[in-house]
Amino acid sequence: MLAHDALIPVLHNVATRLRIESIRSTTAAGSGHPSTCCSAAEIVAALFFAEMRFDPRHPEDPDNDRFVMSKGHAAPLLYAAWAEAGLVPREELLKLRRIDSDLEGHPTPRLSFVDVATGSLGQGLAAGVGIALNARRIGSAYRTYVLLGDGETAEGSVWEAAEAARFYELSNLCAIIDVNALGQSRETAAGHDLDVYVRRFEAFGWRAEKVDGHDLAALLAAFETARRTTDRPTVLVARTIKGKGVSFVEGKNGWHGKPLKPEEEARALAELRGQFLEEGGGPDVAAPQIPGPPRTTAGPEPARPARPSAPPYKVGDKVATREAYGTALVRLGELDPRIVALDGDVGNSTFSEKFEKAFPQRFYQCFIAEQSMVGTAMGLASRGAIPFAATFAAFFTRAYDFVRMAAISGVGVKMSGSHAGVSIGEDGPSQMGLEDLAMMRAQPNLTVLYPCDAVSTDRLVVEMAYTPGPAYIRTSRPRTPVIYGPDETFPIGGSKVLRSSDADVATVVAAGVTVFEALKAYEQLREAGLPVRVIDLYSVQPIDRETLRKAAAATKGQVITVEDHYEAGGIGDAVAEATAGVATVRRLAVREIPRSGKPEELLDRFGISAARIVAAVREVVAD
Repeated sequence: MLAHDALIPVLHNVATRLRIESIRSTTAAGSGHPSTCCSAAEIVAALFFAEMRFDPRHPEDPDNDRFVMSKGHAAPLLYAAWAEAGLVPREELLKLRRIDSDLEGHPTPRLSFVDVATGSLGQGLAAGVGIALNARRIGSAYRTYVLLGDGETAEGSVWEAAEAARFYELSNLCAIIDVNALGQSRETAAGHDLDVYVRRFEAFGWRAEKVDGHDLAALLAAFETARRTTDRPTVLVARTIKGKGVSFVEGKNGWHGKPLKPEEEARALAELRGQFLEEGGGPDVAAPQIPGPPRTTAGPEPARPARPSAPPYKVGDKVATREAYGTALVRLGELDPRIVALDGDVGNSTFSEKFEKAFPQRFYQCFIAEQSMVGTAMGLASRGAIPFAATFAAFFTRAYDFVRMAAISGVGVKMSGSHAGVSIGEDGPSQMGLEDLAMMRAQPNLTVLYPCDAVSTDRLVVEMAYTPGPAYIRTSRPRTPVIYGPDETFPIGGSKVLRSSDADVATVVAAGVTVFEALKAYEQLREAGLPVRVIDLYSVQPIDRETLRKAAAATKGQVITVEDHYEAGGIGDAVAEATAGVATVRRLAVREIPRSGKPEELLDRFGISAARIVAAVREVVAD
């Protein structure tokens, strides 16, 4: 490693090259954000080529320091840094934003050096919290660095994450705010008043330090102080100039998200090339060698899918699926140390508390901060953990943008939403998750599960743990009878035909609590000489298209869905899509804002009770 005094001019030249490549790539693309890349060039040069310890040939090394570009629109700067490090061929930078390139407009984990997708602002710090927590989980000394834009600190999710980092005393986490004072449309609320950011982060228990974001010596000193801080996270509040290095762009509003035109590019590149320092080796000397990480772990964790023994339930037991979820998580955690749990201060309702009691070091209390919880789970999942994050189904709506970005990232965040539907009873509509299936189904790579009893819940928790990508399991508050034997299997994408005959007049598709309403209706209809086929659609996405279409054909296209969910986007829509062309689907669902009441009263009032199913079948037959 170069001596400090000799290192500064070399890093200056690296920063200049990063600016040049950011401008070249965005002009070639005809879109992008070169001005915000220019403001953070010294920060990234100092981090990648003096501060961070990582193996640039193996970005996924478990001991590498981690970097999250929370201000994801500065992606060209990130790509330029990895080109400077030797991983990305420089010629690839000119393919920025092309459909045949993984160098997308905002970073995604299609790239080996990107842990989580960013660009929806306000999410990187929460992911950084999860990545930093993972270092503790695996006993690694790696550090996590998160680069934020000043504008995105207006997002409340940043402060949820800041509080979580303080609570867990994550001294291995360092945030850097690029305070260039200009947002997309105007100056940011605080402008260049660095003290505003310092006071805010200090109020959240962080060590905060102001620094000139273009002064490499000051940046290196600040990073060293952060590394030596052992009792809390650190934030560097870096004053920068948007468009730094290009005189006709520097500090000027109106340049956000605007690439330079070819004639502007030529002018800017000529100006930047004049900024190379001879004492730093001129424009062509390679960046400083990057020190490899200290080896503190045994290497990548082996993939060890765990298969717990048969579920501890017998047919006829009455167990709430939310409680079965907690028990299943413990059973799985006993076999696989990668399993971790997070909860939003409702663990005694979601039954995550069972896991907390069994494995306190693998449980992360996120309090009432659902955005931070899902973001933290994203960070953990990106580094090899299998995180299960739980709260009421209704409250995942707060964190939906994080769910969306988890889907874009393709990371294995596993979510459990309890207290779903009107069946929760007296708590009323604010607590009733009635849109969660639609919300989760909207993401094409997100597995959506809805078990009806304790055995299916137990088995599906295991299945979702080892299914690639994000997954969601919907659990219920009422105790429901166990209807499946301990040896029953529940593959993702399957369903269970619970009742059938050659004389069935209709198919009734249910899930969760409505399975039992469908079974009650079956008995009443059978006695009346109107047998129906009953299907437990425990896997809502992917859906068992083959079984549904076969059932629809066998019942002359008459299909009735019944769900404890709003009509739009739920089971009815999923079944209608799966049976298009072979069935007419009648949807029984909650069609108005519900109210408090006893569960059985609410099921009937809002149209999804056994009596309503019987009436629907009679109408179908009469037609």
